Amino acid sequence: MSENIILSRLEGVKERFDEVGRLITDPEIIRDMKRYIELNKEYRHLEPILDAYNSYRDLLSNIRSAKQMLAEEKDPEMREMAKEELEKMNEQVSPMEEEIKLLLLPEDPEDEKDAIMEIRAGTGGDEASIFAGDLFRMYNKFCENNGWKVEVTSFTEGTVGGFKEVIMNVSGEGVYGLLKYESGVHRVQRVPQTETQGRVHTSAATVAVLPEAEDFDVEVKPEDVRKDTFCSSGPGGQSVNTTYSAIRLTHIPTGIVVTCQDEKSQLKNLDKAMKELKTRLYNLEYQKRIDAIASSRKTMVSSGDRSAKIRTYNYPQGRMTDHRINLTMYNLGAVMNGDLNEIIEKLQMAENAERLKVSGVV
Repeated sequence: MSENIILSRLEGVKERFDEVGRLITDPEIIRDMKRYIELNKEYRHLEPILDAYNSYRDLLSNIRSAKQMLAEEKDPEMREMAKEELEKMNEQVSPMEEEIKLLLLPEDPEDEKDAIMEIRAGTGGDEASIFAGDLFRMYNKFCENNGWKVEVTSFTEGTVGGFKEVIMNVSGEGVYGLLKYESGVHRVQRVPQTETQGRVHTSAATVAVLPEAEDFDVEVKPEDVRKDTFCSSGPGGQSVNTTYSAIRLTHIPTGIVVTCQDEKSQLKNLDKAMKELKTRLYNLEYQKRIDAIASSRKTMVSSGDRSAKIRTYNYPQGRMTDHRINLTMYNLGAVMNGDLNEIIEKLQMAENAERLKVSGVV
């Protein structure tokens, strides 16, 4: 991308930034809460681009001044100083332009949302349930390291440990933007606890990550939802297991069913179940958009395709392999303890490279 094109794009962003700044002080906008929230998010997104614009503009101005000094200055010492400064500044141009290109990529508005994460045991019988439990602990630790809040809303325990299924809400800053890379089939290769011959088996678990719908994202008609109550089966004491506090919601038009049983209060379970139902309805449309984007690229590391094999955890070799970007790391213990930062950073870099190719930014 040439210098003039970059400046032209940045100046367009500055105009939009100034416009949004005026709009969020407009009383009419403030009364429209949905629009007001959207504009505030856009304003925060544009701020770092404006900072980059100012730095880039200043750098180009300083380069022009140094070139002018070289052309006009007669003093050898001053010329040498200007030459050294010019060389240093020229070295800064390319990295700064690469940073700006990434900033200019269209932001996915879903990235800042909270998320609902589902982990389900796949092929492998009891070992798959145990592995699903291992993934649950891995993600819990990753969320804890990021300062995020995790609430389990529904689960079914495995017969010898782990989970056949566990669903949780994750809330915090930029949750979906990081967790979305975890959707897909995770395989484990190890000697199962149930194996008496010491043979290595391959089992699998499926992870799905959905951006949580906000109140104004989707409207659910009361007449479209059937509500059933039942006794909770999870831990929590006698009052949980003997009262009809658990909630099951069925969305009649789509057949979507959600349950919540982690609270003693039926009202609290109903609130959480309704939030999950809205998220699943919202994601029916969101997945169509993701599929359309994915079809325009050779690959997409955050496509959300829960049927795609994305990662293998090989215990005998202490190895983790992410098949989307051919990344192999020999720190399986750290990974299973929630250290996913390097993996996700590399996935982000790979996706950004793809997005740059098709965005027209380069």
